[in-house]
Amino acid sequence: MKPLIAVLITCYNRKEKTLICLQSLFKQTGLGDRFIIEVFLVDDGCTDGTAEFINFHFPNINIIKGNGNLYWNRGMHLAWDNAVKINDFDFYLWLNDDTYLFNNSLNNLIKDFKTNSIIVGSTKSLINYNITYGGFKNNTLLIPNGNIQVVDYFNGNCVLIPNTVFKSIGNLDPTFHHALGDFDYGLRAKKNGFKIYISSFFVATCESHIDIPNWRNTKFKLNKRLIYLYKPNSGCNPFEYFHFDCKHYNIFIAIFHFFSIHFRCTFPILYKNLK
Repeated sequence: MKPLIAVLITCYNRKEKTLICLQSLFKQTGLGDRFIIEVFLVDDGCTDGTAEFINFHFPNINIIKGNGNLYWNRGMHLAWDNAVKINDFDFYLWLNDDTYLFNNSLNNLIKDFKTNSIIVGSTKSLINYNITYGGFKNNTLLIPNGNIQVVDYFNGNCVLIPNTVFKSIGNLDPTFHHALGDFDYGLRAKKNGFKIYISSFFVATCESHIDIPNWRNTKFKLNKRLIYLYKPNSGCNPFEYFHFDCKHYNIFIAIFHFFSIHFRCTFPILYKNLK
């Protein structure tokens, strides 16, 4: 039997980017016919006709309808949940819909794979060629150097996870709407004894979305900033961050961050030079 790879993607109103992402996936070279790839794409309430647009170009992929309130983490959770119901895949590839793979990337990820490990694909900007997403060691993004390197946790833009890891630690934590789910998964894997590596080389382009979030943007009044802070996609939802800290650190750190997040929201001018 040929190894099976389930590609998990979630999207919202970026049909052109989603199409380019899928085109880059299906243009992969070096794999030959050694693997069978099946895509599970969550359309989380898109209003731009993403499902119909993608189905026209790729009628054989699995399109799953979301409720419009899933965001990244819960969308990926739904995609993964659907995949495991259909088959017992050998690998699961997380792939962001704005991440465009280089032609030989999937083959390189497979080559870099070590038994019972996770392989993280690092991405770079097409504008300035700087690293944008990947794996972290001592809270610093590691730059690919031609060899795999051990990391502690990772961004979820392009990640290859074997079935052995999934069987051990399961799906993403649905407590998180958007952010923190990928960091959480990496830390869970590490706690369970699995190694996490970044790939030997960059695997894709993906532009950085790091900017001053609305909940710390001084152009908004405090009440508006608080509304943005508690949105599912704020990146720093206090209750979800509290849950994350309790899981991986302790209650004291969780309480400290809960109050410090609100302090930063209240007095953003003190952090104006921080992204």
